[in-house]
Amino acid sequence: MALRSRRIDITEESRPILARHARLKFDEARQVWVILVPERVLAPDEIAVEILQLCDGVRNVNQIIDMLAAKYTADRDAIGADVITMLKDLAEKGFLAEARDTNP
Repeated sequence: MALRSRRIDITEESRPILARHARLKFDEARQVWVILVPERVLAPDEIAVEILQLCDGVRNVNQIIDMLAAKYTADRDAIGADVITMLKDLAEKGFLAEARDTNP
């Protein structure tokens, strides 16, 4: 399955992936995860890193929310609202894109 990326409007059916110009990397010197983009570095908190690691272009937001709600035995609606808010913020800043099949 070939994937291409584009800007994303986050819904529960979206399949987010880091934008082509962004990389999630562990910074050994600072001992923190960072998102690297040209001329910018963002240091997301631990929960954001966990969510971003699930943004593989295969899982949709709905599946990510389900996984986190099960892992933390927390209210799905509360987790869902937080996940969508965070992903929308990152998408608006250009850190996320949506994976799409390129097959017709």
